[in-house]
Amino acid sequence: MAAPGTGTGTTRRLVQYVVVRSDLVHSLAWPLGAVITQACHAATAAIHLNYNDPDTQEYLAELDSMHKVVLEAPDQASLSSLSEKLIEKGVAHKLWVEQPENIPTCLALKPYPKETVHPLLRKFKLFK
Repeated sequence: MAAPGTGTGTTRRLVQYVVVRSDLVHSLAWPLGAVITQACHAATAAIHLNYNDPDTQEYLAELDSMHKVVLEAPDQASLSSLSEKLIEKGVAHKLWVEQPENIPTCLALKPYPKETVHPLLRKFKLFK
């Protein structure tokens, strides 16, 4: 069955992208659990800030089939640059800045159809 509004006869693939700084683990020696926590904060905040968005509601309605992709940014400069690019393109996201240290650690987009935002994230590899 087609998702509402697609009209194509196929279900849209909604995905929430999360981009995490890999240098936190590899260079700055943050514990992996702390970095995962940052990603969870960003993903939750992006959902919260865009809760009434139709794509977010559709994404949440399929609770057992949510799709997230976690990508890595090599450092703070590349993460900040991505955030600026997303703002410029009107892509809703949350840049998570850990407090009280005031360190940007990751960002998460609201759920989008994959084909809508994937081109903006092509240069980022899966987080390892």
